[in-house]
Amino acid sequence: MEKKKADKADLEKRSVIFFELGLVVAISLVLIAFEWTSTGIKTNEFDIQQAEQAEQEIIPITRQEKPKPKPPEPPKVTEILQIVDNNVDLQDELQLEDLEADINTEVEPINYDVEDEEDTGEGEIFFIVEDMPTFMGKDVNAFRDWVAQHIKYPEIAAENGISGRVFVRFVVEPDGRVDNVEVVRGVDPALDAEAVRVVKSSPRWSPGKQRGKPVRVAYTIPIVFILQ
Repeated sequence: MEKKKADKADLEKRSVIFFELGLVVAISLVLIAFEWTSTGIKTNEFDIQQAEQAEQEIIPITRQEKPKPKPPEPPKVTEILQIVDNNVDLQDELQLEDLEADINTEVEPINYDVEDEEDTGEGEIFFIVEDMPTFMGKDVNAFRDWVAQHIKYPEIAAENGISGRVFVRFVVEPDGRVDNVEVVRGVDPALDAEAVRVVKSSPRWSPGKQRGKPVRVAYTIPIVFILQ
């Protein structure tokens, strides 16, 4: 049989070349696809390091204390000078009285009594002296026991359930009397009045002495009212 096609139109001879070109194109497309996906998910290492440094360089916010105002300066004292005319006479000379004294002039001596300066007097009240007052030959604790034995609970305070501690101050006079009785800290008018009453009814004390002389000495004692 005779060939109907020319040698140039015969594609079987070029099939190998077309096959190789197809493989090259396919491999190129695959490589391009991989390169495209990898660049899409790739992160920049420089950006990560910069973000970490930014987090580490965060400075906490601190309050700045306002400076304290300086104290005002003391006012300056200015000296006022009074200007006068030259015609004005100024009397700034020291004038001494002319006192004539001779041998026959009598001079009264000035007596300085040392005892008068050291005398404390009965009006001054002491809290601590050299010899403290004594009650029935004992100290102030004996007087507290005496008060506890002679105190009477007011009926009004007992009915209302009022109790507490009343502080009473008094003065032991130089003659041993108890005077100037007053409530320093009270609880109830009925309890305060009873505390003042029982202290005023105290027997005489042996007075306190300062430098061997009887003086006034003040005491403050608590009187406790307890319901039983």
